[in-house]
Amino acid sequence: MKYALWALLALLLLVGFSAMSSYNGFVSLEEGVDAEWANVETQYQRRFDLIPNLVATVKGVAEFEQETLTAVTEARASAFNAMKAVGEGTGSIGDFQQSNMVLGRAMNGMLGYSERYPELKANQNFSDLQAQLEGTENRISVARKKFNDTVKGYNGKVRRFPGALWAGMFGFEQREYFESVEGSEAAPTVDFGS
Repeated sequence: MKYALWALLALLLLVGFSAMSSYNGFVSLEEGVDAEWANVETQYQRRFDLIPNLVATVKGVAEFEQETLTAVTEARASAFNAMKAVGEGTGSIGDFQQSNMVLGRAMNGMLGYSERYPELKANQNFSDLQAQLEGTENRISVARKKFNDTVKGYNGKVRRFPGALWAGMFGFEQREYFESVEGSEAAPTVDFGS
């Protein structure tokens, strides 16, 4: 009888330790995913902060079509709101990516005009902002890869046994990856409005 009681107590301790260890592991991995998402947001925020400066520079140097500048400004606001929604848990990464694709097209339309306006192309502020945007795009790519790597580790623990049992019990669910959105495989076209 004593042996069975000790065995039961040992089993309960083992299950309790497994639950505690799994829960703490999930919390650490989830915090890692959230931290990497914050890094992605930081890089996109940098991009969003550069865009108004670029628009102002272009507007100041070139006789520019107002609708192009408006399209860039509206696309930036939409992408920013989509990013906030993902961070708050009310939006999807797919919607965020779609809004950034629209922003990319609008930016390409604006940047394409540098060929048409030599004084814009020669403007140092414009060149500096273009270089900063290019660097930011590279940082975004790195941040997205790190985010996906972190999500992969987290999702693996959520799906593997015995973690899958504890994940379901404690409410930890798989997280969404950054993936290519439909149409992103085609290079955007730049129309110089001949």
